[in-house]
Amino acid sequence: MTETPGFPESLASARDEMIALLSDLVNIDSPSRDPAGVDAVRDRIATFLDGEPGIRLSRMPIPGHADALLAEYLPQSTAAPGLLMGHMDTVFARGEATARPFRIEAGRAHGPGVADMKAGLVMNAFVLRELARSGLAVPLRALFTVDEEIGSNGSAPVIREVAARSAFVLNSEPGRVSGNVVDGRRGGAFYRVTISGRAAHAGLNPADGRSAIVELAQKILAWTALTNPETGVSVSIGIVSGGQAVNMVAPEAEARIDVRFATVESGEAAEVEIRRIAETPFTPDVDGRMECLGKFLPMTGNAALTADYIAAAAQVGLALKAEFTPSCSDAGLTSSMGIPTLCACGPVGGGVHSEREFLELDTLVPRAMAAARLVLSRAAA
Repeated sequence: MTETPGFPESLASARDEMIALLSDLVNIDSPSRDPAGVDAVRDRIATFLDGEPGIRLSRMPIPGHADALLAEYLPQSTAAPGLLMGHMDTVFARGEATARPFRIEAGRAHGPGVADMKAGLVMNAFVLRELARSGLAVPLRALFTVDEEIGSNGSAPVIREVAARSAFVLNSEPGRVSGNVVDGRRGGAFYRVTISGRAAHAGLNPADGRSAIVELAQKILAWTALTNPETGVSVSIGIVSGGQAVNMVAPEAEARIDVRFATVESGEAAEVEIRRIAETPFTPDVDGRMECLGKFLPMTGNAALTADYIAAAAQVGLALKAEFTPSCSDAGLTSSMGIPTLCACGPVGGGVHSEREFLELDTLVPRAMAAARLVLSRAAA
């Protein structure tokens, strides 16, 4: 008679199931601003977990977005539960999954969002399922959120609510290409600036017009000059639009701005300057308005949690370190609450936010087992 493996060893036999669920999720378009698509991802995960012993599923409404999903395994235990966290939205537009469906080549999986971060969602779901099936008195939650790629404005209150009741957080963003996890990140913010000028005929009476495009061009130069590697601040103008006709002095223009910062203070200072430039005209009779579309806080790691995770990873044959990365994530929110947090705990991938995105399939099981061993070690502490 073959003995059924215990937890977390049972994850090793789930590899094919994990890949099948990953394929399903990647083949669902889930742009941040497409509630139906994100809902479809949530429903697929909920179907996977529904009916598992001891797992309770709750939909958490987020106005203007799809609902988040909270999956909980809370057996009788005096320990506070850990939290596995991940976002269901991607940066890719509807239709991308049809154009580039899930595929496997030379040990790598490809497709929109395969690493960032649908593989992390799969990992979290399987760790929770296998723990629940084991019957161990080790409490654990998994939170699946909906708008991380646009700043988590909607998800932030839900993240705060769930994280406040958690002992630690593993955010399952993709592991670095090096295999490392992340114990520090910059913060970030997204802004929209709208410029209002005055229309005029470009040939007949251009002097009567006030070009919003010319105004915006001057502001762009001023904004980008705020980049300062010494303070960890970088400013990038990602989207620009404006004008109505080629033979018209442009009456309006718009820019979307991405700002990254190493500290809360440097981020606040950058916002003050960006707003000043937005609202101070280079051209008379031109107005500028700025609004914040989303904001991430810098992440500071927890040395004890990081050491515990590295030790857990070593138990399954993973030799890795923790590193700082200049990008941002929801881990900044939970770490700012004082909750021990570690990021990039998901399977290893690269080329994210591009058609070159890939996932190293052989990391699916080991990273899941590392997270599982960390959960067990923390519960036993």
